[in-house]
Amino acid sequence: MAAVAPILVTGAAGFIGFHTAKRLLEAGRPVVGLDNLNAYYDPKLKDARLAELGKLAGFRFVKLDLADRAGMAELFKRERFPHVVHLAAQAGVRYSLQDPHAYIDSNISGFTNILEGCRHNGCRHLLYASSSSVYGSNSKMPFSVHDNVDHPLSLYGASKKANELMAHSYAHLFRLPATGLRFFTVYGPWGRPDMAMWLFAKAILADEPIKLFNRGNMRRDFTYVDDVVESVVRLIERPPAGNPQWSGNAPDPGSSAAPWRVYNIGNNNPVELLEVVRLLEQALGKKAQRELMPMQPGDVPATYANVDDLMREVDFMPKTPIAEGIKRFIAWYRDYHRL
Repeated sequence: MAAVAPILVTGAAGFIGFHTAKRLLEAGRPVVGLDNLNAYYDPKLKDARLAELGKLAGFRFVKLDLADRAGMAELFKRERFPHVVHLAAQAGVRYSLQDPHAYIDSNISGFTNILEGCRHNGCRHLLYASSSSVYGSNSKMPFSVHDNVDHPLSLYGASKKANELMAHSYAHLFRLPATGLRFFTVYGPWGRPDMAMWLFAKAILADEPIKLFNRGNMRRDFTYVDDVVESVVRLIERPPAGNPQWSGNAPDPGSSAAPWRVYNIGNNNPVELLEVVRLLEQALGKKAQRELMPMQPGDVPATYANVDDLMREVDFMPKTPIAEGIKRFIAWYRDYHRL
């Protein structure tokens, strides 16, 4: 019997990439995990994630930078991945104000290398991470993939919008089926140290004040990582075929005549930041010191995902309540830090 071709998961040492690779491996799908193990946050956490993946049969790790054009071309030529789940990127809204070139290298040049690898080596479906940041200054809630997204508020958001446009051009020119995944504030075990859950838990335990931007008047569609991964895994075998009803006279921003789609991957239930702090206090058994701060440049006051298309396509609705998700995150956080 012929061996099953591996799925490429980029960013496999990252938060969502780790969970996606783990889920695929547990289902018996071989995975090649790619990561450059950069120092955007503590590489020890990335190493620990890779060690977990290394315990599972069918995992191979490749240390490679997305922007390494020759290295990426060689990998795709050698492996000829039928499916690519591209989750590697330079993440973070605030960091894009400090080091914009990191976003161009990884999210633009790196994504071009992914598209070229897929185009020339028979990829049947490319899924790639986009972000709720593409909605930028849109204020109509909930955010819908059928709304126009031409006003990003950060270079990070702009780079993700660019990825959607680049993928569309490859879907149109080369019939490469491409699905964009607009993630909404993903959290859970093995999460990123630069995100709110980790920052808040660390500060509360250290008796340090937590910074609440926009004076705490923020709402986020916090989405538990297992729900995100379930959506992604269901979509892998559902490459878009093109929307026969699509018309250039009234173009739908969420679909195309080409084999291209975007989906919101969110919880469909925004939560006040102050409620998240209350639930963290409850899970940690400790009160937080609050420091109310002004709005940060590039940030938005609220995110809220319309997930009707996701439900229609793969019959999945994220369902982990925030209280349960925070409880699981804190249990993992205590265990990881041996608290």
